[in-house]
Amino acid sequence: MSVEYAESAGGVRAPYDESLSAGGVLACHAAAGARTAVVTATWSKDTHRAKELAQALHILGAGEPRLLGFADARAPQSAPGAARWVEAPLDEAVGHLVARIRELCPDIVVTPDAYGGLTGHPDHVHTHRVTVLAVQAAGLEQLYPEAGSPWAPGTLYLATHPHSAARSLGLRLVRKGRTMYTVPDEEIPATVDVRPWLDQKLRTVMAHRSEVERGALPGRLALLTPATQEDLMATEWYCAKTSAARQRPRPSSLCNRRMTSWDSATLLRSSSTQVPARRDPTAHQWVTDHTAECGVDARRVLCPRWAATLE
Repeated sequence: MSVEYAESAGGVRAPYDESLSAGGVLACHAAAGARTAVVTATWSKDTHRAKELAQALHILGAGEPRLLGFADARAPQSAPGAARWVEAPLDEAVGHLVARIRELCPDIVVTPDAYGGLTGHPDHVHTHRVTVLAVQAAGLEQLYPEAGSPWAPGTLYLATHPHSAARSLGLRLVRKGRTMYTVPDEEIPATVDVRPWLDQKLRTVMAHRSEVERGALPGRLALLTPATQEDLMATEWYCAKTSAARQRPRPSSLCNRRMTSWDSATLLRSSSTQVPARRDPTAHQWVTDHTAECGVDARRVLCPRWAATLE
């Protein structure tokens, strides 16, 4: 499970997820000169998956792996002795990601939607929740002060899949009988044609050789014809959540020449676009918004960090 960032763009996921759902956008940004990075929540740095991830990120131009070192929910050997990502205390997990956000200072963060992507993997669902909280917390100076100076990313993008793509994706990539989690097409404002970076994206997926060999999703993709691979992998879909913590002009547009369907919230706005300033959110509003967003009581689980700010 990983989160991508850029300067830009960036993200959080598990090894190979960075390639499947956002590899094209990451490659696009890197090719245009943006600084990109990927934070991966699961697997430890001394495992074979970490080595494969390093090769995949090299192909994407996304720098070195940034591993949080938690264990995969279904693979305890991914980080021997470490807590499973889905069981890690939420306050601790959010703190780890806040530190990475403040270190990298991304303008854009990419993470799975609330379903956890097409298959609803529990690690991906947890990644969504942690990332939504961390993106907001990173901009509030009274939260996690030990994690560095506050930084509020401009936009959080949620990688998702539309109902219209479910049949073709499901028939070829999802194991029979598995539930697929998709959203109505009209609720997806950002559809990105990544054909110019498709070869790079596919090479990145195939760099996760152990997953190919064991017949996981990259392995099923590897068995398809090039035409079918293009049909399935040449489009990426995103929903956007703009941060109210810090509004500032977006970087110069890097990828919109390649985009097929966007509303005014393009992945990278023109530097001439001014976003109306809004009042910084209070800790009270943050609690209200993200208790609703994540389906957890943010006041309860994060209280140790900011109880004093709510009095």
